[in-house]
Amino acid sequence: MTPFEYLTPRSVKEVCGALKQYGTEGKLVAGGTALIIMMRQRLVRPTALISLRSVRGLNQITADDGGLKIGSLLTHREVETNPLVKRRFPLLSDTYRHVATIRVRNMATVGGGLAHADPNQDPPPALIALNASLKAVSADGSRVIPIEEFFNDYYETILKPDEIITEVLIPKQPQGSAGAFIKFLPRTADDYATVSAAVMVTLDKTQKVFQDVRIGLGSVGVTPIRAKEAEAILRGQPVKVEALREAGEKAKGEVDPISDLRGSAGYKKEMVGVFVRRALEQALSVVRSTAKRPAGTTVGKVVGRTLKKTAAKLRAIAKKPAKKPAKRTTPSRRGKRK
Repeated sequence: MTPFEYLTPRSVKEVCGALKQYGTEGKLVAGGTALIIMMRQRLVRPTALISLRSVRGLNQITADDGGLKIGSLLTHREVETNPLVKRRFPLLSDTYRHVATIRVRNMATVGGGLAHADPNQDPPPALIALNASLKAVSADGSRVIPIEEFFNDYYETILKPDEIITEVLIPKQPQGSAGAFIKFLPRTADDYATVSAAVMVTLDKTQKVFQDVRIGLGSVGVTPIRAKEAEAILRGQPVKVEALREAGEKAKGEVDPISDLRGSAGYKKEMVGVFVRRALEQALSVVRSTAKRPAGTTVGKVVGRTLKKTAAKLRAIAKKPAKKPAKRTTPSRRGKRK
């Protein structure tokens, strides 16, 4: 690595001052799970590293009118295990639980991951499904950015060089809503997904019509993608298996994956259709279970039970002995040899 200055500001104001001073030559560092690797590979060569570890007030989760404010310096693990997140937004807790390994989750921060803008990360699709926004602060003031407008290209965002993400804002979800996050891992848990899908479904009072749907997709484009056309297929329509399949097919046309070690572009497109349908089915199962739940049972508990049942089914399937292949008999050859 090339030499650099190491700054340790203690407030957001001091951070903004340092960013204004160094501009594009200064880089913020919190967990460092991505930046340090890029520096070792000489992909980035900052003249100054601005550490956020001593900055106060960015590591809290607070309730906000039925929603949540999540500080940008919270680690993935802290969001995953927070009781308030589990109770109000189990989709978010479950998504962060799927990120890499526990070692990475204990280091990587919420804001750092989003600012890194890797399109293969797990949290962005879930945040898109939840209609989240980011609060960005600079020396000139602050602004709120919808998450689906935040990502610009591979490893690029609309964040200005002198801005810092201070909060992730999750709005209150309508009554009768539930979400699901699923992904396909080609190899190990710490690998990127071949495709990931997050959905948030809201049904009407009859539980038979889609009132609203939001679908976020990851690993299938230069940025995380909101599948608006697939959402439009479902919104206002009766809940039917055919509708879920149609939405999955529509989502395939909204992605632009590349071929890599995790799968070909064509394979990833087909996987999008399958995983959108499966995520919708899982979310619908949670919505209906929630509607039938006893008083005092939270959505988080319903999601937990659904996931445990699914895991139990998979274990049962794995324990079943494999069927022995039937013996093949070679028909006797009759007749005289010529």
